[in-house]
Amino acid sequence: MSGALEAKRVLVLGAGRTGVAVARFLCARQVRVVLADREPAKILKSDLPSAVTVCTEESGAQQVAEVDLVVTSPGVPPTNLVLQRARELHVPIWSEIELAARHLKVPIVAVTGTNGKSTTTVLIGEICRQAGKNAFVGGNLGTPLIEAAGGDHWALAVAEVSSFQLEWVESFRPHVGVFLNLTPDHLDRYPDLHAYGKTKLRLFACQTPTDFAIINRDDQWIWSQRSCLRSTVRFFAQGPSLPRHAWVEGDKVYVSDESGDAWRLELSASPLVGAHNRDNIMAAALAARCLGLPEGAVQAALQSVRPLPHRLELVREWRGVRFYDDSKGTNVGAVKMSLLSFDRPLVLLAGGYDKGGSYECLGEDLRNRVRHAVFFGSAGPKWAAEVGRFVPHTVVPKLREAVRVAAELARPGDVVLLSPGCASFDEFQDYAHRGRCFRQWVEEL
Repeated sequence: MSGALEAKRVLVLGAGRTGVAVARFLCARQVRVVLADREPAKILKSDLPSAVTVCTEESGAQQVAEVDLVVTSPGVPPTNLVLQRARELHVPIWSEIELAARHLKVPIVAVTGTNGKSTTTVLIGEICRQAGKNAFVGGNLGTPLIEAAGGDHWALAVAEVSSFQLEWVESFRPHVGVFLNLTPDHLDRYPDLHAYGKTKLRLFACQTPTDFAIINRDDQWIWSQRSCLRSTVRFFAQGPSLPRHAWVEGDKVYVSDESGDAWRLELSASPLVGAHNRDNIMAAALAARCLGLPEGAVQAALQSVRPLPHRLELVREWRGVRFYDDSKGTNVGAVKMSLLSFDRPLVLLAGGYDKGGSYECLGEDLRNRVRHAVFFGSAGPKWAAEVGRFVPHTVVPKLREAVRVAAELARPGDVVLLSPGCASFDEFQDYAHRGRCFRQWVEEL
């Protein structure tokens, strides 16, 4: 398919890691590339091929009429002036994963959902490694999928896929698609939960009956959409729901196929703990079964995989208090699952940059599980207004002060949990930067 882009001119929107990777990929195929960014002066020219033309977004909008395609980065909102101009002129707009999929010659496993995407993606990749398969692992997780399209040594590609990336797909067709869960998130970008979920459902739009859709039987919204799927559907569930192809009994996960033959996977030796990780494990095991990978590889991966940074990561124990970094918890669904993962009294640190939606659904969880909450950042006052009646709380302007207050309030045996429920952009570069700063400030206590 790569020939379809030869001798054309493409405008790449956004000069982050994804945009730079796309520009390199296209230039290597003799495509003329214009790279438009909000702050072009900050782009490191050494990261780009010399043939790339760099410009502002305003200049890029003026050049849309001269290009055959716009490839947009996931962080760029649909209201961007370049995208508006492209729609007016009927210039095709693709996301990076659409471009990558058109050039990949191997099956794609794509994982979406509000929470758990990264862990599930990494676990599927580790299962592939244990099975002796050379799998690319990346996507929204870190390494752009387009980098897999540049090589011919992969057996398959495993990619985390966000709703932002799915906004601009046309023919993207994963052989195995996984939709883990749906909870309120990104409501500053989508009008409601339904619109957010429908965007994620685009993951399955081009699948056929020879492909697989793995969905969460316990998620009411996802389950209600199953009739629109054309692929072969596999369900997982922790509860007694039927039908199901993967389920939990005690410390074991069972995974069956259509014949009824079931794998029995031991969870006791896995470092992936908590109810949320059981969902991730069931989904990854179902993906492995759909790919024809052996049970032994799944069991080995469950023991060898390691939790990802900033996802319920123990930072240190100080004066009998354990500090956990869950900076990746950027929505209410993630906060809820984190709260349910502890049986100790909690001091919760929540706040940051508000993404729309409400925090009120966490009220009873805060009442029942949190001894004191410290709300911080630009969203701190909103947290206090919406759920302050459920829990004793303190509001502070910055995370560093929140750490200090939490340390003063915590008692031996408590857990201090950073699970912000918000984006980080009011104070930090991203959630990882926030997590690193949290670790630093905790270690300085």
